[in-house]
Amino acid sequence: MTTQHQPVDTGGGTALLTEPSTQDPRPGGTGVAGRSPARMAWRRIRRDKVTMTALVVTVLFVVIALLAPVLTAVTGWGPITPDNKAIDPDTGNFPYGSLGGISAQHLLGVEPGTGYDLFARIVYGLRTSLYVGFASAVLSTVVGVVAGLAAGYFGGWVDSLLSRVMDVMLAFPQLLFIIALTPVIQNALQTNSHGGTDENLRLLVLVLNIAVFAWAYTARLVRGQVLSLREREFVDAARLMSAGRRHILFRQLLPNLWAPILISFALAVPQNITTEAALSYLGVGVIPPNPDWGALLSDASQFFLQDPMYLFVPGVLLLVLVLALNLLGDGVRDALDPRARRG
Repeated sequence: MTTQHQPVDTGGGTALLTEPSTQDPRPGGTGVAGRSPARMAWRRIRRDKVTMTALVVTVLFVVIALLAPVLTAVTGWGPITPDNKAIDPDTGNFPYGSLGGISAQHLLGVEPGTGYDLFARIVYGLRTSLYVGFASAVLSTVVGVVAGLAAGYFGGWVDSLLSRVMDVMLAFPQLLFIIALTPVIQNALQTNSHGGTDENLRLLVLVLNIAVFAWAYTARLVRGQVLSLREREFVDAARLMSAGRRHILFRQLLPNLWAPILISFALAVPQNITTEAALSYLGVGVIPPNPDWGALLSDASQFFLQDPMYLFVPGVLLLVLVLALNLLGDGVRDALDPRARRG
């Protein structure tokens, strides 16, 4: 076992990051096999029990969302299939039994008033939350990276214009404007046969609205990194070799930005999921009977005293999901930060 000193950018210069490396595994090899930055980051993540736990929990939620049709087929109840035999009309259609009607048929109970299986609605609502969270994070990250690259590399009036746009977007009260814009956009677009907005279109509008107000954070971060990188020797060498702007941007600068981009994406997903849940809770996101965790919490708040499990189950699951994603994002940030000191 030897020690490898690898130059790493620390923002204000180049520092040496000490990492143990293994011997060259090739037959007859006498050199040292170094580790790539990705392998070094993954090594740190594996050593962090909190980050690994958050990763396992996140993967579990994603797998459950992907297998929602299979899981609900096993239980025999869909997200909008009512079970009238599970609710008591004499008590205001509250579930029979204790703990919100939890039984072998309904693993998490049923919704008061409707008789919908809560397990099926939570599983399908998880798909909605993850779809909106990841899709809006991908879109905002792509837009932010492009804008940040352009502002940081070209400078001049391009930087001034894009920076002012970023300032304006960052100054907006995001949630209030999304609440105001979402119904307006949905009403202006096509409607379904029932006179309402198509559900897929509603999700698309949610994704676009969240991404529109989120890209500026990534753009500001990327711009700052590009302002530093564009003065480095490898960029000057590319210019001396008559490399074009596209080559410098996407072959020289962009590969050196993957760490802050990944960190920005990892931290944006839980924030977007929380925003989507808040919008649905306020009635401008996913509309019942289509399942969504925010809408479930909104409905459950009306029955908290009579059926606390109806609020407790989706509330705790939303807390666990967002907490796991936040811890995973923090762990990724620490793993990719060469100045972090790991035990």
